[in-house]
Amino acid sequence: MTQLDPARRTQVFQALRAQHIETPSWAYGNSGTRFKVFAQAGIPRTPYEKIDDAATVHQLTGVAPSVAIHIPWDQVDDYAALARYATDRGIRIGAINPNLFQEDDYRLGSLCHPDPSVRRKATDHLLECIEIGQLTGSDVLSVWVPDGTNYAGQDSITGRQDRLHDALREAYDRMPASMRLLLEYKFFEPHFYSMDVPDWGTSFAHCLRLGEQAQVLVDTGHHAPGTNIEFIVATLLREGKLGGFHFNSRNYADDDLMVGAADPFQLFRILNEIVAADALAAEANVAFMLDQCHNLEPKIPAMIRSVLNVQEATAKALLVDRDALRTAQRDGDVLGAHAVLMDAFNTDVRPLLAELRADAGLDPDPIAAYHRSGYQQRIEAERVGGSAMGWGA
Repeated sequence: MTQLDPARRTQVFQALRAQHIETPSWAYGNSGTRFKVFAQAGIPRTPYEKIDDAATVHQLTGVAPSVAIHIPWDQVDDYAALARYATDRGIRIGAINPNLFQEDDYRLGSLCHPDPSVRRKATDHLLECIEIGQLTGSDVLSVWVPDGTNYAGQDSITGRQDRLHDALREAYDRMPASMRLLLEYKFFEPHFYSMDVPDWGTSFAHCLRLGEQAQVLVDTGHHAPGTNIEFIVATLLREGKLGGFHFNSRNYADDDLMVGAADPFQLFRILNEIVAADALAAEANVAFMLDQCHNLEPKIPAMIRSVLNVQEATAKALLVDRDALRTAQRDGDVLGAHAVLMDAFNTDVRPLLAELRADAGLDPDPIAAYHRSGYQQRIEAERVGGSAMGWGA
């Protein structure tokens, strides 16, 4: 590993200690492909057991202090009690994610549906999630709108945008001052002619109309092949409209694989733009969230690996020699500028991160620590009976 002078080393360690990576509750449940959901042993049966698993990831990594919940998948009778339970386990409830895609009424859309009664139902669900956020202390409403059309002429493209704005406006106006609305986009699926929020530009336009508490959510799997995601990130940062990420990895489309698994260099390039804009700082308010489904691999080790992948990419981005990069860019030294990035990317930061964890009283190798802990064997023995949680539950 490249040797750092003491001042630089302190700066890098401080930035890494301050980083927070939110894990998603749904990643701890059973999931699968379009053809089958694959059951595993030890899967949580309640949202409380999901919190136990998320807390375990945080205990081992030290940088995952919150868990996002999905409503109604994580519905409970007492959300304040759920939040207290999370606090007792050393984490907190993070983003509230409304579900607008699993009701029969939503066949033609939810917030954009041509029927006002269906739109009312979907909008009321957003309002319900805002109330849940207030009960749990969450400051993020994370909205993915799965609406769209399959055929030309099926519905008015403009009319659907108007309906969407009206619904988002009602929800936005109901939010407390401490909450942000993060609007996600997806260029295809579940609809294949038009999606109502297909790209960052559409999300950006809606967020501009809504106000300062509305920002764009970038899911790294929601782009056409070849899309320069770091350009999107840099542009949104420049405009103050980057609300956060749903980190995952993709080979083809929205694969929801472990972040950095398919293209670690892309993850590094994205984090490089974050570091260059000083957006790791808490005041930048950029939420680092994972959105993944681990269909074949064991849930908790996969989540730990994802957290570590983001942490490693961040560490490499922090090692970029900014002065040398600016000099090369100013001088038009194309290869020299690229070499500065490659030097950082090719650095093995694992010893640095192991030292960081040891300084914090953590095991330098979180995955090995998990396997030694016996936690997996314990939950497999204890979580017998009842219904395992998963997609739709």
